[in-house]
Amino acid sequence: MQGRLSAWLVKHGLVHRSLGFDYQGIETLQIKPEDWHSIAVILYVYGYNYLRSQCAYDVAPGGLLSSVYHLTRLEYGSDQPEEVCIKVFAPRTNPRIPSVFWVWKSADFQERESYDMLGISYDNHPRLKTYFNARKLGRMALT
Repeated sequence: MQGRLSAWLVKHGLVHRSLGFDYQGIETLQIKPEDWHSIAVILYVYGYNYLRSQCAYDVAPGGLLSSVYHLTRLEYGSDQPEEVCIKVFAPRTNPRIPSVFWVWKSADFQERESYDMLGISYDNHPRLKTYFNARKLGRMALT
């Protein structure tokens, strides 16, 4: 079943895959890593101006990794904001996904945490670095 956003993307020739709807009726779309940045910009212009959350998970042991973005379309005077869930899958061997920090600033910490936890590299993220430091943690434990 194709949702409203998926139909709009098809109409405009934007490559994606519809994954249906979640238990709350929120449309879920799969975007290829190489298409993610340009589609993110288009979604922002289309009105998805709020990145509610970003997380990442291990799809299957030894399999793909997934970066998940929950976007909301906030409009003044609307009490029913539209939401969409975007999933971008990356291979475990070299998990690289374009950062959307420059589209939604709230991706800053969230993408850094996904990098730290799963090793997904978010290309063009301005401050992508690991915060977990085993040596520092060891020194803290000794004091």
